[in-house]
Amino acid sequence: MTRHGFHFSKSLGQNFLCARHVPTAIAQGAGIDENTGVLEVGPGIGTLTRELCQRARRVVAVELDRRLPPVLGETLGEFDNFHLVEGDILKTNIPQLCREELGEGRKVACANLPYYITTPALTALVSSGCFAQITVMVQKEVARRICAKPGTGDYGAFSVYCQFHGKPSILLDVPAGCFIPAPKVDSAVVVLTPYAENPLGPVDENLYFRVVRAAFAQRRKTLLNCLRHGFPQLEREDILACLEEAGIGAQARGETLGLEDFARLTEAVGKRLQKE
Repeated sequence: MTRHGFHFSKSLGQNFLCARHVPTAIAQGAGIDENTGVLEVGPGIGTLTRELCQRARRVVAVELDRRLPPVLGETLGEFDNFHLVEGDILKTNIPQLCREELGEGRKVACANLPYYITTPALTALVSSGCFAQITVMVQKEVARRICAKPGTGDYGAFSVYCQFHGKPSILLDVPAGCFIPAPKVDSAVVVLTPYAENPLGPVDENLYFRVVRAAFAQRRKTLLNCLRHGFPQLEREDILACLEEAGIGAQARGETLGLEDFARLTEAVGKRLQKE
């Protein structure tokens, strides 16, 4: 990095892995073999990328920092199965990129996500519907939120979003000292395995997450009051009827509801909205 005149950018949230065992553990846990195509986000200087290239059929990495391609050209020059795309993952058409760069066959996403884009980047990867597995390193507190269960302090709308689309688990914890420069918080690697078929069955996804967002918008208030605020076209009696139909108490709070509870509530709310 010194030879290339590289300096870390705080605005890009750059913290590069320097502990050798971590990229190895991530690549092993990402479920990659010689038939797998990998999309990596933010390869940095290629520490994790090398491990991916040694295992995968092909690796395509999206990097925003225009100072890094010369560095990656040196650190990954030996791999003919690697391709770098300069750009912003949040502005990238991920399905198109996967079709053009990874072709047919099994695809996974793997990334050490910059902290400041964790939620939108992970949302983009999940919503693309392209991957058999998504393995990302995030802040440890975010990892806990992704995997949180109903009724816990970490459980929220993003927990529901991730768990609606797949099964999450924490692969390993990564202390701050494993990075250069060391961040102020520890990290964790989360593996999200998308469902082939949603276990909730047919559900209006847009309405489902409208209900979820309303339920968590004011955590101190009851679900009844949250839904009244989120669905102003429905009367109080309508909301009460929806809760009763879904088998949910009027004084319940959003953080106590599981995914199945939200599915029943969404169905009930949908019926009332059709009458309006």
